[in-house]
This record gives sequence, structure tokens and C-alpha cells, in this order.
Amino acid sequence: MKQILIFTVAILLFGACKKDLGNYEYNPPSEPTIYNLKDTTINAVVGDTLTINPKVTFPDADPLKDLKFEWEIEIQEELRSIKISGYPLKMLYNLGTGVRRTKLHVTDQRNGLKYTIPFKINGTTQFTTGTIVLSVDNGVTKLSFIRPDKSVISNLYEGLNGKVLPINPLQLYHSKPLPYQPNNKEEIWVLCDDPAKESVILDGSTLLYRNPFSTQFFKTPSSINIGRIEGIQDMGIVAHGTINNKLYRGIMSTAPFVPDYGKFANSQDGDYLLSPDYALIFGQNNTGQSSSFYFGFDTKAKAFVSFDSGGEYRGTDYVLDNSISQPNSFDPRNIGPVQLLYMKPASGISYAFVKDAAGNIQELSFRIAMENYATRTLSPIYKRSFKGSSLVNPETKWQRSAVSVFYFSSNDKIYRYNPVNEDLVLLEGTYNGKKVTMLKLSADGTQLRAGYEGAILTLDVSVGKNGNITQTQTGIQGSVIDQVIK
Repeated sequence: MKQILIFTVAILLFGACKKDLGNYEYNPPSEPTIYNLKDTTINAVVGDTLTINPKVTFPDADPLKDLKFEWEIEIQEELRSIKISGYPLKMLYNLGTGVRRTKLHVTDQRNGLKYTIPFKINGTTQFTTGTIVLSVDNGVTKLSFIRPDKSVISNLYEGLNGKVLPINPLQLYHSKPLPYQPNNKEEIWVLCDDPAKESVILDGSTLLYRNPFSTQFFKTPSSINIGRIEGIQDMGIVAHGTINNKLYRGIMSTAPFVPDYGKFANSQDGDYLLSPDYALIFGQNNTGQSSSFYFGFDTKAKAFVSFDSGGEYRGTDYVLDNSISQPNSFDPRNIGPVQLLYMKPASGISYAFVKDAAGNIQELSFRIAMENYATRTLSPIYKRSFKGSSLVNPETKWQRSAVSVFYFSSNDKIYRYNPVNEDLVLLEGTYNGKKVTMLKLSADGTQLRAGYEGAILTLDVSVGKNGNITQTQTGIQGSVIDQVIK
């Protein structure tokens, strides 16, 4: 009897469940909406208060009462993150410059459900965007900063650091990390030829003094005579250059955020004295693989020389091909007692301007084909008198475009020269009869920036233009030596 009763109850329950099938609704919990935050980048000024208070809606609930907010900011170079609770996020931003991955974790305290909204914070300073200018004023090296609104902060280094820069300024070098090197050390190198005082390395974001230039070396040379420092294309903060007339290369064998990354090891061995007018040339070998080599002028041997992709000195062991040489050609391995005035070599046809023992300025043309080491070849084409010889003086500044059109200064004037047809043209731009002290050509070859005492002019040198002035920046202390645009 007991078993029959249990069976009867089970049937009744089954019937009740079957009858109720589909007779209910699923009501998912409400989800908060965070407006204008996901996948965005929010700028933060180092040293200022950062406040992030996105609009939050939460159907059928009170966002501030029923939600818990936690902000997580990654500090990748230290392999850690910080977490801040509460709404809104409000903090004195002291995490340095650069883009930091950030997440807002929102927890529904009624049911424990958690939502994550990713975004980024970009740490900036007042020196993040603008132009840094190196100049010399009555023998004193100066650093200025041109804001985007063209206002100028003068005597910047002394004002920030309470010190005076070395004398005889040569160059500014911008050591800038690439996007895949987040929060790496951005630096500005102020390079000078001062036998009594070291060149300096500044923090690229704050322009505060960071280190003497000697810390860029694993083993500091007994003397540091800087020729020219360049950046390795597409390799971020790694530099190469001529120091004491030898080739130095920054190492890349460590992670980008390791302190030793990019430091100079020993100079490249060899019996040579390398001119600063050399180049690291990229190309493809005969199998289609990427390759590179260094090409320059040895002031000791008076010859064109090369280094392989690893920087090993190869001297003049290239193949000499005279098949395209004209009767008035030259020997690249023994050019003679000349002084190199300017050269910016590239694969294919290149040019060099030299002064011979008699004081005559010659134009050398040659073809470089060294991408494949096994068949690397140098082909001299001609040597001829440079059409603009009478205009060149010891203070002439030079630039070369990607299509081998040259710009050079002569006191207060600037000329454009095309070696293909020996076309020599005087550009329109000039500044109150003052001498040109800097020339910088934009990467696309359309703008030429000319530095003077107290000013920088931007000239339009695009196709069909003749160097008309498109922008004038005044308020610079002394004569402009170099600039870095950030």
C-alpha cells in the first residue's frame, strides 16, 4: 500500500511539472553600461591630478551603491600593476610618461558578477609635443623648447637643472622607443665638443639631467670625440655613430627595457679613420632577404670603405667595376689627398663632394651595389668640378633628398643642386641677411628647415616650389645648431 502511494505521488508531481513546462521566464541580471571608456586612451600629465569619471548607468539599481569599482594600471617595466578602488578614479599621476594598459573592473555586489573595461592611460609632460632647439649664444650653449602654439621656453636646461651645458654644441639626438618598447627610457642627447666637460643625456619627457654621455659606453674611451650619432632605422633607441673616428654600434642583445640595451660596446676594429658622413644602408640581397651594410669614407686611406651588417670592418675589399666609368673617373680605393665635404650614400647612384689639395671642389659620382656580400661592387662613374664651388665655404651646411637632390648654404643664402643636369637654383627663403647655421630636410623631402641667429624658417621645397617661406619661428636664443621635433 505504501509503494502504491509513493507511485501515485510521483505521477502527480510529474504531471504538475509537465503542465508547468514553458510556463516561466528567465530574467538575466541587469548589466551596467560604462560610456566613452572602452578601448580609449586618456591623457594624463605627470605631476597633475588625473580624474576619470565616465558616465555609468545601471537599470533597476543604484550604480554607486550596488557597484564596486577597481582600477588596475599596469607598470610593465617593473612587471607589476597598481590597483585603486572607488569611483571616480582620482590620483596624482606619478607613473611616468608613456602609454599604460589599464582596466576598470566593475563588480555587481548583488550577485557577484564582474565586468572588465579595458582602456589606456598616456602619461605626458609639457615637453611631450613641440620642438627642442639647440643653439649657441655668445659662446654659451642654450636649449629652448617651442610649444605647439609657437611660444618659446628659453634657457631651458639651466632653468630646469641649474647647470650650464658644455660649449661647442654639435647635435641633438632623440633616443625614442618604438611602440613595442612601452615605457622604455626616452632620452635627448645634447652632444658637444667640449674637452673639459662631458656631453649630457636628458630625460626625453622632462628634459631633466639624467646622465653624462660616458654612461652610454660599457667601457668609456679615454677620450670622446663625437663625429655624428644616428638612429638605426626602425629599431627604436639603438644608436650608431662615429666617435674618435671609429664606428660604434649600440647592442640589441638584451630586452629593450634592460639598462644595457643600446649601449655602445667597443669600437669596430680596423686601421681606419671614419668620416661622420657615412650611412647604414638597407636593402635586399640576391635571394630577396633583407640585408644591410655601412658605407663611408676613410680619411686616413682617402678611400671609400664598407662594414658588413654586424659592423665588421671590410675596408676596400669590394669588387671594383669600371664598366660604367667615364674618362674623367677616379679610383675609389685611392681618391687622393682630398677632404670630404659632404656625402650621404645610398644603394644605387650616390655622390660625394670633396676638396682637393689645390682647394678645388670636386663632385664624385659612383654606384653602390653591396647588398649581397659575395658580389658586392662599387662602380665609379665620374669626377668633375662642382658647379657650386665658388659658393661653398667652411661653414656651409648640406642636406640630400631621397632622390639625390642636394641643398647647401652659402652665408645667408640656400641653393638647390641637381647633379643629373647640374641645375643650380637659389631658393627664395632668407632671414634678414643672417647666415644659415642649420639645414634639416623633412623625411618626405618637401620641407627644408633653416636655422639662423634667433629664428628657424620652414621652406617649401616640394615639386614646383622654390623654397618660399611657409613658417617663421622667432625667439630663439643665439644661432640655431640643431632641432628635434617631438
